[in-house]
Amino acid sequence: MAEKKGIRAKAQQFGSYLSGMIMPNIGAFIAWGIITALFIEDGWLPNAQLATMVDPMLIYLLPLLIGFTGGRMVYDIRGGIVGATATMGVIVGADIPMFLGAMVMGPLAGYLMRKIDDLFQAKIRQGFEMLYNNFSAGILAALLAIVAVYAIGPVVEGLNTALAAGVEVIIAAGLLPLANIIIEPAKILFLNNAINHGILSPIGADQASEVGKSILFLLEANPGPGIGILLAFMIFGKGASKSSAPGAAIIQFFGGIHEIYFPYVLMKPILILAVIAGGMSGVFMFQLFGAGLVAPSSPGSIFAVLAMTAQDSYLGVILGVLVAAAVTFVIAAIILKSSKTETDSLADAAGKMEAMKGKKSSVTGALNQDEEENEEIVKTVTTRKKTPEQIDKIIFACDAGMGSSAMGASLLKNKFKKSDIDIFVTNKAINDIPNDADIVITHKDLTDRAKAKLPTAEHISVDNFLNSPKYDELVDRLLTGDVADDLDQEKEETAPEPEQEDVNKVIFACDAGMGSSAMGASLLKNKFKKADIDIFVTNKAINDIPDDADIVITHKDLTDRAKNKLPTAEHISVDNFLNSPKYDELVERLKDN
Repeated sequence: MAEKKGIRAKAQQFGSYLSGMIMPNIGAFIAWGIITALFIEDGWLPNAQLATMVDPMLIYLLPLLIGFTGGRMVYDIRGGIVGATATMGVIVGADIPMFLGAMVMGPLAGYLMRKIDDLFQAKIRQGFEMLYNNFSAGILAALLAIVAVYAIGPVVEGLNTALAAGVEVIIAAGLLPLANIIIEPAKILFLNNAINHGILSPIGADQASEVGKSILFLLEANPGPGIGILLAFMIFGKGASKSSAPGAAIIQFFGGIHEIYFPYVLMKPILILAVIAGGMSGVFMFQLFGAGLVAPSSPGSIFAVLAMTAQDSYLGVILGVLVAAAVTFVIAAIILKSSKTETDSLADAAGKMEAMKGKKSSVTGALNQDEEENEEIVKTVTTRKKTPEQIDKIIFACDAGMGSSAMGASLLKNKFKKSDIDIFVTNKAINDIPNDADIVITHKDLTDRAKAKLPTAEHISVDNFLNSPKYDELVDRLLTGDVADDLDQEKEETAPEPEQEDVNKVIFACDAGMGSSAMGASLLKNKFKKADIDIFVTNKAINDIPDDADIVITHKDLTDRAKNKLPTAEHISVDNFLNSPKYDELVERLKDN
């Protein structure tokens, strides 16, 4: 059992990684889809000049964005730059759009850049850091691009062609509906984004580039099976499942968050047959009418699906959604009506879903309010509460910065509007939390990551984004100005100066991480070398200060920004990097200790 869970977790992790390269760039895919649908010769508004953007966006822009994102996921901006450059090699080395090649080269380039830095960066002589940083990235990127042209590009093109040919054979044989036997159960295992954006979207984009649309964009995004299940529970369900189904249906069908219907299926697992049958029926209708979308639909809302529908596919798409919903509804209704066994509680089913997914679900909290309304469903992490005057920006953060966090942000916005509170509220991915956020609201399983990203903010940790009394508490605090908190009564203490055995990394930081900060780092390296002090010293841009830095040295005008970036480090402020007595003071202190 443990081995099976481990395999599932690894599959989820790998799938999440694949989709993580595509999902941040969905906006660019949609932009390309809109331009294609409108301005090509057979489009809604044919325009030869504007249509010239279609091929360059498909061949260059989209793969480069994917390659950059993949490299950045592995090794931040440095990995992203090398990843995008290496992706150019597979683009030139192939005659088809290189989405798959970008998904290979981006992460590979980021990984190799990180390994090279691990090997050489600490050994670079003083004053040569900037030279190393620029040329190591440039040389690696050039080599990878060259290798990609002659070796990787042709191989990936062959693989891509084989996959596309396999899909065409399946479609031609009328077997595509059978894909739902895999897709529907996989969605409940939280592999929906991985399947849709990691596998179907890249292949679908290739098809859309050739014929203007692809049915593959509809396989996972079809909202029909989900709304069919929820309609059945609205009529034939009992208790909390029946009362919560209407709200869940609105979220699923119009909001596009399919995750919210998964617990209803898990309440009675045989219902998986209903969603499989519904999905297969929908795909059959899409095939029958030759329907397709011009670009991925994200999220899987009926609005998003219709917005991306090809000009000649509206009838087929609408019928496919309706038939999928109807078939799912009928089968689910029969199962619910004929069942003689008690259905699991919705809360238990939500817990079962979270166990299968291997992570907490913030959406399912909206489903079991009646069963848990007297339970404490949130906890606040021990960070200092801010006064109303200190709060200008509130961020809801989750893995992708979409879905449930967006809905939580919307709820809080509405509460603020009703209370006439003028504070900016939005949602972001954790990795994109802005440095000027004052309050960050996260699911409790993600709070530690959010705190590591922005430790200077106040962090509010919740069990779910859709049903939290902490929102009303926050509104009351902002209206009354009451920030009573034991932490506010504590006086801030200056962090003790670390001893030598506690100092492993010293960072010189400035705006760009070059120039004078590099020279300052070189000076201190020389002083450490003469004093026989073996401590790593380097220079970085303030935004790139590593989390494990023990001492950060900045110009006095930048110290506050550095403290906001990494308040856990010791900060030394200097008037200039090239002539500061504080270097000698630091050397003496570390020698004495």
